[in-house]
Amino acid sequence: MTAHSLKKEHNNQHSPGDAETNAPSFFTSPDHVTFFYPATTFRQIFDVPEYWFNDICPCDRVIDIGANVGAFCIRASRFSRHIVAVEPVTVSLLRENIRLNGVQVQVIQGALGDGKPEKVRWDDLEVISPTYPLDKIIEMAGGCDFLKCDCEGAEWCITPEDLNGIRRIEMELHIPPIGGQPNPALLDYIGKHYAFEIERKPVHAALGVMGILHAERKK
Repeated sequence: MTAHSLKKEHNNQHSPGDAETNAPSFFTSPDHVTFFYPATTFRQIFDVPEYWFNDICPCDRVIDIGANVGAFCIRASRFSRHIVAVEPVTVSLLRENIRLNGVQVQVIQGALGDGKPEKVRWDDLEVISPTYPLDKIIEMAGGCDFLKCDCEGAEWCITPEDLNGIRRIEMELHIPPIGGQPNPALLDYIGKHYAFEIERKPVHAALGVMGILHAERKK
């Protein structure tokens, strides 16, 4: 199967942020994922229709970098019990949502980076977060077969060889002003070793987003 033949995981769109101020403290999505929903100064992501992941295998070790409040990792846990979520900012809500849904997801509090602590900002919330190179995250997770990555430009710090052994990639690719310039070595490696496409219209179509990479390692 090539990346071109993969099918999207379809989830109905719902935005609790558009609801009235007396909205309940909990929200259940149309596909039965429950989220704790307190008022925050930052966006909580509840739907991930831009990512294709219904080909996750039960034995796959899945890493979700940039997990936000758990929209991807909780749904991915329906396919595999080996899920690791990496998140630097919204960790308390992420853990609460994992608990609410009764799923097995390991949480790493941190961000993708060069290994040095770094300021990470999500909307109006800023934290000093530990960062880890991808190879360290993979080591902490016990391996990786399926990588989902949405880390606001930090994807360009990935060392291409760190993708060795990863079967599938779902990755949001950023350009200025969100991220730095694309890393040609990373793109060249993916082009050589993966069947891929870049979907040019992510659901939010934000300025500074190149698109969503859907990639499967060539046989």
